[in-house]
Amino acid sequence: MSERVAAIDCGTNSIRLLVADRDGDRLTDLVRTMEIVRLGEGVDRTGMLAPQAIERTRKALTGYAQRIRELGAGRVRMVATSASRDAGNAAEFRDMVLDVLGAPPEVITGDEEAALSFAGAVGGLPADLAEPYLVVDIGGGSTEFVVGAGSAEAAVSVDIGCVRMTERYLHSDPPTEAEIVAAREHVTEVVDGALGTVSARRARTLIGLAGTVTTIAGIALELPEYDSTRIHHARLDREQVTRISTDLLAQTREQRRAIPVMHPGRADVIGAGALILRTVLERAGFDGLIASEHDILDGIARSV
Repeated sequence: MSERVAAIDCGTNSIRLLVADRDGDRLTDLVRTMEIVRLGEGVDRTGMLAPQAIERTRKALTGYAQRIRELGAGRVRMVATSASRDAGNAAEFRDMVLDVLGAPPEVITGDEEAALSFAGAVGGLPADLAEPYLVVDIGGGSTEFVVGAGSAEAAVSVDIGCVRMTERYLHSDPPTEAEIVAAREHVTEVVDGALGTVSARRARTLIGLAGTVTTIAGIALELPEYDSTRIHHARLDREQVTRISTDLLAQTREQRRAIPVMHPGRADVIGAGALILRTVLERAGFDGLIASEHDILDGIARSV
């Protein structure tokens, strides 16, 4: 017998909602939506959640709470990730969520985030993909690396993400070569450490998650608009990722906003995200990857 559940994933850059009917491990989507709220704006520099960022998140969450009530979801789980872990005023964010949603957010650890991402990503994969998998979830404030087959076997969360790396290194529009080199050196060092921690080079298939990866997939497919059904399980080779990463870092924010599949709220940070993805491919030795629209949000819904 199916049960209607709601899952909310609040990260550094976006807040997302999934309302689905769950029958065992199977999810049937009713609503899957996302808003860019940039909750982690300035957290890397100040250590605090900005008042305007909390307000943007409150407005989005208010709309989500209304949809959840309208659809009659019996169980709700909201998970908050990187920005909420790092902020000194996380209690203010928690109180806001409790007031709007009627339940507090779960501020999970990086390892918990990684395990949920893996669970969401590996469900329903094409049968021809070889195990074990390396699942890489590029977020706004952090990136998770998870290796496993049927379940997560090793995981690590590291503090490189598209928002954090943009705020720390890529200040110009477009970024200067010196800024890109500095970002690449830092990302390479962190990625190498993460790959070693989870023994990632034994993995045989790379699965990429989250908005950076799915947007790059949409660009590679030359889609006239964002189409999750075509992006889900799209296969990208390293040459495509390298070319797109180079192009994005050379473009201005306005040029990126003009890309048909680009969400306006992602245009200023996707260059850093693309750099992270390119570095993972190069340092882990993969010829390509599978893009997945199913990620931590699906893992949350299965765990409610």
